[in-house]
Amino acid sequence: MATSITDYLSTQSTPTNTTAAAGSTGLASTYETFLSLLTAQIKNQDPLSPMDTTEWTNQLVQYTSVEQQLKSNEYLATIANQGGDSMTTAVNYIGKDVSAEHDTATITASGSGTSWDYKLDGNVANTLLTVKNSNGDIVYTKSIENETQGSHSFEWDGKGSNGKAMPAGDYTLSVTAKNTAGTEINSTVMVKGTVKSAEYEDGEIILTIGNNRVPFYKILSVKQAAA
Repeated sequence: MATSITDYLSTQSTPTNTTAAAGSTGLASTYETFLSLLTAQIKNQDPLSPMDTTEWTNQLVQYTSVEQQLKSNEYLATIANQGGDSMTTAVNYIGKDVSAEHDTATITASGSGTSWDYKLDGNVANTLLTVKNSNGDIVYTKSIENETQGSHSFEWDGKGSNGKAMPAGDYTLSVTAKNTAGTEINSTVMVKGTVKSAEYEDGEIILTIGNNRVPFYKILSVKQAAA
């Protein structure tokens, strides 16, 4: 008779305080062993008395149920880890001025503008700023000569390169910076503003910074809002 996944699991020594991730790793190893045993039994079964396919199908279903439970545990663990102290910290950011590593900014109305900051890791001979809409289409570009290492700001009036006002929506800034030798210099795009709210969304904490929604983990700095 084929060894069932339940029987095999019962032979394993399972600590009482294991994590969901450790459980997944153990289950993967167990499943590989189970399949090896099952394959060997199928190869060596008695042709006159073959295995009941219903039996090992049920065993696979048992494995799937265990796997789904572990995935649920991992998801719940993620929520738990982001709860409590993390949410308390995020709520404390409300009303504070923050900077976050985030390349997407939101225009709330046609013709309104937005802004980004970007940090250059070295002196730059030429910086190309490219703004794209949510479809990935380039709507605006700007070239800047001779920028120094450090932080810089870019205020965009919400108009495309053709001078027409862009519709409300999300826009992404990318920075391509090169030195005099033509070597690309690393850059970091950021958004700044006052935190309005904090909430859970799809298992992570999202802060509303001005008109922008930014994952909590992307916050780089926080300070008291200017009076």
